[in-house]
Amino acid sequence: MASLNVGNKAPSFSLVANDGKKYSLKDFNGKKIVLYFYPKDDTSGCTAEACSFRDNLSAIKKKGAVLLGVSPDGLKSHEKFVAKYDLNFPVLSDENKEMLIEYGVWQEKSMYGRKYMGIVRTTYIIDEKGKISHIFPKVKVDGHSEEILKALSA
Repeated sequence: MASLNVGNKAPSFSLVANDGKKYSLKDFNGKKIVLYFYPKDDTSGCTAEACSFRDNLSAIKKKGAVLLGVSPDGLKSHEKFVAKYDLNFPVLSDENKEMLIEYGVWQEKSMYGRKYMGIVRTTYIIDEKGKISHIFPKVKVDGHSEEILKALSA
């Protein structure tokens, strides 16, 4: 599992999103990227997080950043999720979990004493040069998009 730190070069990626387009790290050279990883489409926490990002997207764009969501759900699931909540940013599908592993967000979790592999909700901000400028591990959904806006202003 990757252990990424602020200042590291962001691992490259190339994944297809809900809109059918392929997105790669190199497509965003010269732009900041807010890259957020979430466990599952259409679940309460993930929906709240996505809707908060949706509602703050214009402010994120004003800070010169693009927003990308990533989960292991398939494209059909992403298409329904995006349509249902009118999400206005690309949601990338990583069914093979390669990017999730590269970014260190695919980890062992436990619930009710049962251990399983899953996504630890995490957000990265990648600067214009492709380096990680901020890492938000184990994200709490409430107030997170505001936290991101503050970090983009720093």
